[in-house]
Amino acid sequence: MSDLFAPDGGWRVRILDLSGASADNVVEEIGGFPTLMQANGFARRYVRDSIERCRTAGMSAKEVLEAWFAYGEDAEVMDAPDGSWRSATELGDFADRPAGTEERDWRALDPRRIGDDEPEDSAGT
Repeated sequence: MSDLFAPDGGWRVRILDLSGASADNVVEEIGGFPTLMQANGFARRYVRDSIERCRTAGMSAKEVLEAWFAYGEDAEVMDAPDGSWRSATELGDFADRPAGTEERDWRALDPRRIGDDEPEDSAGT
């Protein structure tokens, strides 16, 4: 059970740009995940959303994957034990089956937003 709880500072998820737009392909690193389960869930939903942003009507699963590998973003839990989520294990299913809204909602698990109960447009009103 000790691998489920975060190291000091929390688990970190690295977002990778598959298009190669940056030299090291790293877009950003998000820290502060209190559990491995939350970090895994965030990474999974982030990739799911990225795949759906690459999907257009009428695409085959192969075309979806080709678009994702060319323009999408991958996510990985950093320094995690063997039980961490990996996109490779679910890419085929993601390409075959379009996602619903909840499956794509990585923002709900983003530790940068936890405790942020105010709507974005209500500042100062």
